[in-house]
Amino acid sequence: MAAANRPIYLDNHATTPLDPRVLAAMRPWWEENFANPHSAEHALGRAAEEAVEEARRHVASLLGADPREIIFTSGATESNNLAIKGAARFAARQGDERRRIITLATEHKCVLESVRDLEAEGFEPVILPVGPDGLLEPDRLREALSVPTLLVSVMAVNNEIGVVQDLATLAALAKEAGALFHTDAAQGAGRIALDVRALPADLISVSGHKIYGPKGVGALYVRRRPRVRLAPLFSGGGQERGLRSGTLPAPLLVGLGEAARLALAERELDEGRIAAQRDRFLAALAAHLPGVRLNGSPGQRVPGNLSLTFPGGVSAQSMLAALTELCVSSGSACSSAEVEPSYVLRAIGLDEAAARATLRIGIGRFTSPADVERAATLLARAWTHALSETRDAAE
Repeated sequence: MAAANRPIYLDNHATTPLDPRVLAAMRPWWEENFANPHSAEHALGRAAEEAVEEARRHVASLLGADPREIIFTSGATESNNLAIKGAARFAARQGDERRRIITLATEHKCVLESVRDLEAEGFEPVILPVGPDGLLEPDRLREALSVPTLLVSVMAVNNEIGVVQDLATLAALAKEAGALFHTDAAQGAGRIALDVRALPADLISVSGHKIYGPKGVGALYVRRRPRVRLAPLFSGGGQERGLRSGTLPAPLLVGLGEAARLALAERELDEGRIAAQRDRFLAALAAHLPGVRLNGSPGQRVPGNLSLTFPGGVSAQSMLAALTELCVSSGSACSSAEVEPSYVLRAIGLDEAAARATLRIGIGRFTSPADVERAATLLARAWTHALSETRDAAE
């Protein structure tokens, strides 16, 4: 995947590169059969429709679901909005008196803002804290569920610190209390096992560009039995069981389906390869620069996501300015324009100085041993430069 003179890419939690096999699967649907998949009156339209339905089957298989439970969207942000707002509004229209909606302080912005937006419609947002390891204590959720609750939304894998929540336990608590359970699995699908035949989740959000698929496409799993009902976000032609109107983008959906197929087939292989590169990277970084601290649970996490706080009071932004040959980030891509330090890092107890000295490293499917060893050298060099600048400014 790497080209000559291209920076080393270690930001795989902002987006993953498009797998060449996914691009190959998509290409005919751009160039040869560009028909509208809703044009069932002719052969090309029917072929596009079947390609879309095959993609639906692949996404369903990734989650252990029935294809009829998969609704295609533009990505995880739309899926999360549809799951949270759609469930709340449908229930309210049916006369359900429950107004409590529970989520975590470390959720993605689109989940937090969806929950907060519903406050204007009479719902009660409850934002639970997490521990220093980034994980939710089940007793905290149990206590919050003592008030009748409509919906619980808990991210499967945190996008900034990579920790994996105990979804099975948390979902079971929600179900015992009679609440719906939603998980934003944008960072989890393809990285951890997700099977709705065992996990009592009602709604699961998936994003194409987090699993080596195309940007601009995603999916929402909506459980059929017992049936989960949602109010659509907007009106239109009634596509996707009336939940998500609009012409389906066949090439993007083919890409999403192929990415899901590969993610299911190669998840364990990817996990082992990425874990080996992580260990190689951490060993090389420690040799160059001792004192770097890993944020979040050291054991309950995906291997490729490393949130690292650097010593000496250096600024992550100063390091990034010096890292012209390396692509990493200081946090979520969706929050990168903000001046304030990461709210996720503050939620796990980092003070402002530590949060500002933190970088997120994202190792992925196409990261090589040479990439991680070179990255460790570049990071150590950037830290030395930033530390010198910090000391000069203090004098």
